[in-house]
Amino acid sequence: MAEKEKDGEKNQDPARMPFTEHLEELRKRLIYSLIAVGVGFVACYTVKEHLFTWLTLPLLDALPQDQGLIFTGLTEPFFAYLKVALLGGVILALPVIMYQIWRFVGPGLYDTEKKMVLPLVVCSCFFFLLGAGFGYFLVFPLGFTVLLTFASDSMQALPSVKEYLSLATKLLLAFGLVFEMPLFISVFARVGLVSVSGLKKNRKYALVAFLIFGAMLTPPDVITQLLMALPMMVLWEVGILGAMIFGRKKQKEPAPT
Repeated sequence: MAEKEKDGEKNQDPARMPFTEHLEELRKRLIYSLIAVGVGFVACYTVKEHLFTWLTLPLLDALPQDQGLIFTGLTEPFFAYLKVALLGGVILALPVIMYQIWRFVGPGLYDTEKKMVLPLVVCSCFFFLLGAGFGYFLVFPLGFTVLLTFASDSMQALPSVKEYLSLATKLLLAFGLVFEMPLFISVFARVGLVSVSGLKKNRKYALVAFLIFGAMLTPPDVITQLLMALPMMVLWEVGILGAMIFGRKKQKEPAPT
């Protein structure tokens, strides 16, 4: 009996950790993440022109031939390269960032579950890149093509570097984070923070939240908004399936004697 309790015991109960200790742990994880982003930023800045070309390719393909992006400020290209390098640095540092996140969550896991940190890091990076790829290869071309159809003889599309990078960065990060939903739902179910019944019960509220979230992050056209909201709903259902498989099972009450 004692061995069984020992196996299920946590190294550190987060409920008993002082609040200042939580903050110290968070600060340490943030510092490690920022250092990794800084290293990635320096590495990506050396190839900033290639990254900028790759990032703007979906819009350039949707624009009329021989038309490109414009800039209205003398310092705009310089800061554009900085933003592109920073975005690349975040993606390059993704394994370290995800590792720090799961290490911060670690005190809420049992000893046997903490062995899953590295697989969780791999899965987190995979889902983030899958989401970013979904946004880049599907949402960007379709969304930009739809938006450019509103151009006419009296209105010519002259997208600026600053506005495009702001939109593209926001969407790539948003899609990457959204695709993490099933993984985090499964882990939260494992540690007992959410339940399958609660997820199913709140399905309709989640749909409304996803529609609002999609409207806030995407350009003001219905197609792009749906391309954000519908995958979120599918991912919610995948998260419920993951919670059913990996969620913590309720212990059976001992039979009365």
